[in-house]
Amino acid sequence: MPIDLERLRAETPGCAEVAHFNNAGSSLPPQAVLDAVIAHLQLEAKIGGYEAAAAADDRLEAVYASIAKLINAAPDEIALVENATRGWDMAFYAMRFQPGDRILTGIAEYASNVISYLQVARRTGAVVEAVPNDEFGQVSVAALVRMIDQKVKLLAFTHVPTNGGLVNPAAEIGAVARRHGIPFLLDACQSVGQIDIDVAAIGCDMLSATGRKYLRGPRGTGFLYVRRAMIERLEPPFLDLHAAEWVAPDRYEIRKDARRFENWESYVAGRLGLGAAADYALKVGMPAIEADLSAKAAALRDMLSAIRGVTVHDLGRKKGGIVSFTKDGLGADAIKSALAARKINVSVSGASSTLYDMSARGLRELIRASVHYVNSTAELHRLVEAIAAL
Repeated sequence: MPIDLERLRAETPGCAEVAHFNNAGSSLPPQAVLDAVIAHLQLEAKIGGYEAAAAADDRLEAVYASIAKLINAAPDEIALVENATRGWDMAFYAMRFQPGDRILTGIAEYASNVISYLQVARRTGAVVEAVPNDEFGQVSVAALVRMIDQKVKLLAFTHVPTNGGLVNPAAEIGAVARRHGIPFLLDACQSVGQIDIDVAAIGCDMLSATGRKYLRGPRGTGFLYVRRAMIERLEPPFLDLHAAEWVAPDRYEIRKDARRFENWESYVAGRLGLGAAADYALKVGMPAIEADLSAKAAALRDMLSAIRGVTVHDLGRKKGGIVSFTKDGLGADAIKSALAARKINVSVSGASSTLYDMSARGLRELIRASVHYVNSTAELHRLVEAIAAL
């Protein structure tokens, strides 16, 4: 079913205010998400936070089912967390490493993840290695296969990096992981909501994602998927009375499902908004969303490439909704500010966010224009015309 752009824009209040190309940062939420969050906050104000949560218990449970359906998982494999980084951390820091153990990652890996690898390497003596890219600028699966040995204890990759349109070959990486019995942690922070995700087809053991980006949910929300067979192999780095039960003065029992990676206190209104965002994406249809995003991003790349002095920097055989570029003689912050004055939102990606990749390409900063299915063709032209005029 094709995207009904007019209806979807009408259901997104922010479309009347700005041309929003910062969807890889935080998307404009649809009215359904606003309604879910605001209604629950109003209920908390009327009857109290605990009481409002109890009244919403069935709807909160339904969020797990909605997220699971979105990525082809089971509800007991889903943990709801504060953000993608927290979900990723809960999975990664549950792993156990010894001196000489190898963590394989990608050139386009996100800074927060690499910092965690380096911290654990310093603590344990593990080794962090980046798999080279292939001729398309994506993770080389052939190189990954050559690097596999008995010391490799984790494959951890970013699906869609923060600084460009690259979509790494997650399913091919997953096939290598399954063949060699190596756990596979996928950072899907930028891909959930723009790409039709199927964790069974990808073959990842763990996947982290956020609500605020392409999924169009509230800030302060995210989720972690952990494959059922993997859950009890991972003891979370910290526990509370929600993740575990105190069963005797000197003993506790960790719960059996993925909620062992959660904690008791949570942003209940945000969780309801996250569920509304997942339901909205499912209603629109992830295959249609992915096709629409891909086409709009490809059109934007073509239009930008036609502007004198503009260089588009996106890599990969397959490209997603993030379009990264520079313009000769103008800094990224200056471009962002000039566009903001015209009510056009973009963001800046600095070298420190993806240091391996940006250093290898000799880049210091990029403008990131991330499209979504609610962006119109008129907005694409408005963005391109504004950049050409700078």
